[in-house]
Amino acid sequence: MRERQIQTALISVTDKSGLVQLASLLKEKGVKILASSGTKAHLEEEGIHAEEVSEYTGSPEILGGRVKTLHPKIHGGLLADRDNSDHLDTLEAHGIALIDLVVINLYPFVEKFRAGELSEKSFCEFIDIGGIALLRAAAKNYAHVTILTDPGQYPAAIEEIRASGGTALETRKRLARAAFELSSEYDATIAKFFHELSPNDEMPNRLPLSFKKAATLRYGENPHQRAAVYASQEDSPLLSLKQHQGKELSFNNYLDIAGAFSLARDLGKGSVAIIKHTNPCGAAWCGSPAASYRRALECDPLSAFGGIVAVNGSVGIELAAEMTKLFLEVVLARSFDAEAMKQMSKKKNLRAVTISDRFWEEAKQSRIGVCVENALLFQESDTGFPELDELKTAGHREPSASELDACKMAWKVAKHVKSNSIVIADEEGTVGIGAGQMSRVDAARIAVKKAGDAKFSLHGKVAASDAFFPFPDGVTELAQAGIVAVIQPGGSIRDKEVIAAADAADVAMIFTGRRHFRHI
Repeated sequence: MRERQIQTALISVTDKSGLVQLASLLKEKGVKILASSGTKAHLEEEGIHAEEVSEYTGSPEILGGRVKTLHPKIHGGLLADRDNSDHLDTLEAHGIALIDLVVINLYPFVEKFRAGELSEKSFCEFIDIGGIALLRAAAKNYAHVTILTDPGQYPAAIEEIRASGGTALETRKRLARAAFELSSEYDATIAKFFHELSPNDEMPNRLPLSFKKAATLRYGENPHQRAAVYASQEDSPLLSLKQHQGKELSFNNYLDIAGAFSLARDLGKGSVAIIKHTNPCGAAWCGSPAASYRRALECDPLSAFGGIVAVNGSVGIELAAEMTKLFLEVVLARSFDAEAMKQMSKKKNLRAVTISDRFWEEAKQSRIGVCVENALLFQESDTGFPELDELKTAGHREPSASELDACKMAWKVAKHVKSNSIVIADEEGTVGIGAGQMSRVDAARIAVKKAGDAKFSLHGKVAASDAFFPFPDGVTELAQAGIVAVIQPGGSIRDKEVIAAADAADVAMIFTGRRHFRHI
């Protein structure tokens, strides 16, 4: 049972890559080959004889090829237990041959889905039925049958068959696992397409999720944790990124890149975001990437050490020279010019990565999940800022135009800071960030302290709070430091007290009506 000789093979593939080499070896070993019509034609062009499946079964392909291999002479030969005499007697009575090897590709539904090439009118023609049935039957009977589903599997199979005439049980088990993983991905993608055909605003009863490993990472958050990055059926900026130099990306790098990219995208072209442990430690929007970087760095140069920089623009030699003065883990940008790459190559461990321009446009609404104790928490993504078109002044003082502009940008940054968060900014960038505090007043105190550490004057600056102020103390702390305008969602049972504190200090109070908590 451990070593299974191959005497009959069934081949039905759309991707002919590497097939001739595999089939030539089967011919050399005297293996009988059954093939679908298209595969048979291809093999015989190469001088490899194959018996057409319809000839073997005595049933023609029907319904325009929709029914080719769905026949007892095929599935009986695949599913029979070779150690069960009753099964073998049944096969003999019906003239059914045992099939030892299946080589199959599926119709390219997954590839068409990812490329956006499926329509409601045509998608059914790309749903494979016979291929899935063959794949599952062969994989179910892995004790006796070898299943190959990808040309990438052929070289190892060729080597093993050449050496022994068959395959080992462990090989068949591994290939069966790959087959069922492929089947799972295939069905999940079809279900995903049906979800998109009939969208609704409710959370689905079942999630059609499938992920394929894109890369094995050195380790997880810590060296004792194993880790990998997986690709879903949908396009992702993280998996489209191109690494131009530097060490291999780590688990923590991916997390920080995601945070830095999202923030820089929200802030717009020419902006720069600096991230450390998924929290912003500086962000600026001065117009040019070089000016924005210098300004973002001023916010918290101590925390920026060992951080990740995202540049919503192209990196030239001036900016590259500035960034290589500091130890950074990753620099992410839309592009790097040749002189910038030459400069950055002086820091051989510095990772320089780009994400395609198409991902830098406005983020699309999606759904995100986080695994917690073997459960998946699933939610819509916090995308966009529609609330900025419906702001309300809550107190007696209206903000000036420049104060309002600064508030809007500070608000965008606050969305990307772990709660509770307070972001202090001016018209060019952040000056102090208080992140991840259990009380909002502490977040305010830390933001004020950070700004003082960076030698910023807070007079005339503005502040953003990702959620409402439960008490007036946070606003009081900010007002006493010199803040002149605060933007926050509102909605506290003590809003009147908070507004009164702002009015008493002549601080403009702006309500957005929308909260931006961030816990993950």
